Amino acid sequence: MTASAPSAPRPAHPFFDHPAPLAFAHRGGAAEGGAAPENTHGAFARAVGLGYRYLETDVHATADGRLVAFHDATLDRVTDGGGAIASLPWSEVRRARVGGREPVPLFTDLLRAFPHARWNIDVKADAALAPLLEVLDSAGAWDRVCVGAFDESRVARARRLAGPRLATSLGTRGVLGLRLRSYRLPGAVSRDALCAQVPVRHGGIPVVDRAFVRHAHHRGLQVHVWTVNDPERMRALLDLGVDGIMTDHIETLRTVLAERGAWV
Repeated sequence: MTASAPSAPRPAHPFFDHPAPLAFAHRGGAAEGGAAPENTHGAFARAVGLGYRYLETDVHATADGRLVAFHDATLDRVTDGGGAIASLPWSEVRRARVGGREPVPLFTDLLRAFPHARWNIDVKADAALAPLLEVLDSAGAWDRVCVGAFDESRVARARRLAGPRLATSLGTRGVLGLRLRSYRLPGAVSRDALCAQVPVRHGGIPVVDRAFVRHAHHRGLQVHVWTVNDPERMRALLDLGVDGIMTDHIETLRTVLAERGAWV
């Protein structure tokens, strides 16, 4: 086994109050839809039952501003309904069934149902940001959430509106800057983000390697990698010293961490 790189200092935000490496149930465990479809109460309940403390989900806002945990912009792919969520009122979205059986959950209901869970949230649309911040403020759940998005401006707006009470990850430009810096090239990296959440590769270009992890840790950033489903890839990333893994195969990741004495 390759020696692990040193872990990053734990960021000074309650979201990270668990020993690394963090195990994230991606969409609740999207590969195991036979047990419960992705991004549903049933999926998250199963992950929590397996011992997961960190849950990953996506949010959209309905036409009347209700915040739902759902990946796609439309209902068509995974439900028996159809149409763009942003164009539909909650009264219609709530009738759709994921996989023909599970309702689309409101995010505020998930916060209430799993009071000890930490939530990694991908904000999929600009219209979802204000409702998300309202939900977090109403629930007093700032300590339990880390927000990210591919859109750098959306992440920056979240930081600007919420301030340091909200943990955020780097956006796409920040990740590029971090990758360039790891090569000792010029690159811009936000000083406000607390982690880098990245794929192993992007468009055939490696993102996560020992230099990337080392430089992120030097800057006090944790490195969380998505979406990793192969056990050998999980082991290789852990050997590099990554601080978290997001997976659709939640039983596989639990087994890999347990065999290393890292399942807490």
